[in-house]
Amino acid sequence: MEHRPEVRRTERVVRIGCLLGGALLAGIGIRYLFVPEAATLTFGVGKRPQGFELYYITGLRNIWLGALAVALAAWREWRALALWFGTGALVCFADAAIAASSAGRWPHIAFHAGSGIACLVLAAGAWRLTHRQR
Repeated sequence: MEHRPEVRRTERVVRIGCLLGGALLAGIGIRYLFVPEAATLTFGVGKRPQGFELYYITGLRNIWLGALAVALAAWREWRALALWFGTGALVCFADAAIAASSAGRWPHIAFHAGSGIACLVLAAGAWRLTHRQR
């Protein structure tokens, strides 16, 4: 990578933008967890959705996150994949807890918990590949 001043400045601006974008997205997610009705109103979904709005939002986020994992794997970004799947494992285990407290059916709980275990295995594999490339 070049070390010209304009390259370093561009990298700094992009890094800060990415950090702020990620922090904003995480903040939105936290708001949905703690004050879901206020969050839905803020982002244009009615107080109690009548249609499939929340399903569409969830679907689009899943497509985006899935495409990100595919792209990172295609580019062999092992460290990023380790972080992606490690964080995904936490989400899967949280989903299992939500399923347990909601529907309470073991196939749903097992699906989410199994997905969390698969994410941990993939995160560990990606992490190992990161260290082999150094």
